[in-house]
Amino acid sequence: MTSSLPAVGTLTAEGSALQGVLLDMDGTLVDTEDFWWDAEVEAFAELGHELRDEWRHVVVGGPMSRSAGFLIEATSADIALDELSVLLNRKFVERLERGVALMPGARRLLTELAAHGVPAALVSASHRVVVDRMLVSLGRENFAFTLAGDELPRTKPHPDPYLTAARRLGASPERCAVLEDTATGVASAEAAGCPVVAVPSLAPIEPARGRTVVGSLEEVDLSFLRSLILVSR
Repeated sequence: MTSSLPAVGTLTAEGSALQGVLLDMDGTLVDTEDFWWDAEVEAFAELGHELRDEWRHVVVGGPMSRSAGFLIEATSADIALDELSVLLNRKFVERLERGVALMPGARRLLTELAAHGVPAALVSASHRVVVDRMLVSLGRENFAFTLAGDELPRTKPHPDPYLTAARRLGASPERCAVLEDTATGVASAEAAGCPVVAVPSLAPIEPARGRTVVGSLEEVDLSFLRSLILVSR
């Protein structure tokens, strides 16, 4: 099983100020945000409740505890948080078994980072069971390590995931470029002090100081990421 690893202590080649790239998973590297919502809709339908479309933007991008807790409260469903988390993960993984598409530009970017010896880490709010299944599509070899949402006391939007990932790379957060697709993930990375590339999936994200917004990963390459670190220094 792939899990979080100690600091790998290897910084990027060629002396660049860029010391690592930290990547979100759902909605950033893999096209799965619809999978999560479909799993939630199906689960609550079995519990006798219909989810409102406007709730989708509330639960996107957050930790399981937050989104599941919100939906339990919103529907008054008679189910415990832990039980619902297991149910949602199971339904989500069932959907993954049918196949999952990578986001445009994701495979090319991961290949480029690996070819240039740039350490990359997967930093997800999804649970380990989901992350490990997704690595079948993403390629375990593309990451120095992966960090799942159920492996830290606090996950996104807290800074802990990105601070932990930078530390395990032996890197400074301000020299680690982060790629995220939701406001929750962006908030986590920015709180950690990382420059952020936002690739919005379901909801718009505005540019801000230390934050660049792009239309897709097809606009992102190693040269682009290095330029962000040079600008932020």
